[in-house]
Amino acid sequence: MIVYHGSTESVRNPDIRHSYRSLDFGMGFYVTTVREQAERWARRKADILGKDKAVLNIYRMNDVASEFVVKSFDEDLVEWIDFVCKCRDGEKDYLKYDLIFGKVANDKVFRVVDMYHTGIWDKERALKEIKVYPSYDQIAFITQKAIDRLLIFESSEEA
Repeated sequence: MIVYHGSTESVRNPDIRHSYRSLDFGMGFYVTTVREQAERWARRKADILGKDKAVLNIYRMNDVASEFVVKSFDEDLVEWIDFVCKCRDGEKDYLKYDLIFGKVANDKVFRVVDMYHTGIWDKERALKEIKVYPSYDQIAFITQKAIDRLLIFESSEEA
């Protein structure tokens, strides 16, 4: 499978050490199967950091072997939204896994999660709102072992 990572530089040797904050699924190295999504992430990161260049990194991802502990949310939005909130609160439950697969909280979904997280909306309202947005995906590599065994750098290009 081909996966993408948006950045401001070519990332030939990804690692989890450069994850500077907990995101949807905790600290890790994030990729997506959606090229356009990674290109947007790259451009957004370049804007935030004041960089001139946005870079799309392309990897081949090997099949996940049974040696890895995997969490997959598929369409379970109830568990997903609570997990995302816990990660954003700094909880460490995500460290039980090598890889986590699920939807991504894009800009619109992030606002819904925030409304739920702060108590403005109840879970039912938040889940109803999330369902109307297009479904983007993300794969969080939580352990270096998973990166080293599953990701193979193919190329990078300007986004």
